Amino acid sequence: MAEFQKIMVPLFQHIACCINNSHYQVAERTHSLWNNEHIFNLIMHNRQLIFPLIFPALKQNSQNYWNQAVLNLTQNIRKMFCEMDEELVLACQHKLEEENSQLSEVVQKRKLTWERLETTTGFKPVAANIIPSVKPAACVKWWLATK
Repeated sequence: MAEFQKIMVPLFQHIACCINNSHYQVAERTHSLWNNEHIFNLIMHNRQLIFPLIFPALKQNSQNYWNQAVLNLTQNIRKMFCEMDEELVLACQHKLEEENSQLSEVVQKRKLTWERLETTTGFKPVAANIIPSVKPAACVKWWLATK
């Protein structure tokens, strides 16, 4: 148990990445870890540290994973976590929502800062510096005129 606790955090950070892997076989095999009784018991005994590491990956998968089999496995693991410790799952959910809210605020502040800088310097955004596109009909007329 002591050896497991030494490697637990980096191991489950990596497992979280594998859960979200776009290659369905990697994600599917990672989900199968929960089928191993020994690993399941280790997770259950250390869930206070493991759930917060895995929860964001499971949440992301449940919202937009492309493979239905992996999506089903994700839902099963989330359901299993809820049955194990519903309070902890709700706490993880709340923490994730707070982090997403803070991230949204940071992105908004960054956007406003750039807009103020552009306004102060008189800089036009790159999109404003692009030459307007020529309509296809004008291209056809030009091409016909050159023949």
